[in-house]
Amino acid sequence: MDIVDEAAEKPKDDADVRVGRRVRALRLERRLSLAELAAKAGVSIGALSQIERGMSSLRVKVIWPLAAALDIEPSALIADGDEAVNDLYCVRADKRRSIPVKSEGIAKALLSPPGATLTGMLVTVEAGGGTAEAYAHAGHEFGYVLSGEVELVVDSTKYGLKTGDSFAFKSTLLHAFRNPGAEQCQILWVNTTKPSEVRDGA
Repeated sequence: MDIVDEAAEKPKDDADVRVGRRVRALRLERRLSLAELAAKAGVSIGALSQIERGMSSLRVKVIWPLAAALDIEPSALIADGDEAVNDLYCVRADKRRSIPVKSEGIAKALLSPPGATLTGMLVTVEAGGGTAEAYAHAGHEFGYVLSGEVELVVDSTKYGLKTGDSFAFKSTLLHAFRNPGAEQCQILWVNTTKPSEVRDGA
């Protein structure tokens, strides 16, 4: 029996809406289409769509296969509404996902939620750390230096930036950055390109 039969469409409940947003956020995080997740979990596309829209409750018999398909614990799908978890529209400070980088001394934490048009990152550059080489990709970017100092090179022009300074440029221009200071540098970095689409030197 399909879960749509077991959980008839009904007026939206706040708890169901939260769970639905969580399911959709997790699906988008894993870059799965509605059809792909439905197939992995063994449910219909219509049933999964109703769950994501908060139009039907997540039944016990569906929680386990859906959690398995998303590679998470079932409890992650039904966390209490007061519990701080990532959502379709927010990312909790202790739930940030690390973005793989190739250069030493650089760490990137994803600040934007799944499905966001913009990619927000907290870029941490250790003293002496920096990109291995200049790189370029599609999109535009903006940055704000939260702490420390950074040497930014855009289209062969070098800029020395300190706490409170900001920048913006087309991502198609060759760019690179490094921390010339003795202390760690942190930058709020916003990009119009998804992390998976950026083939950079960092």
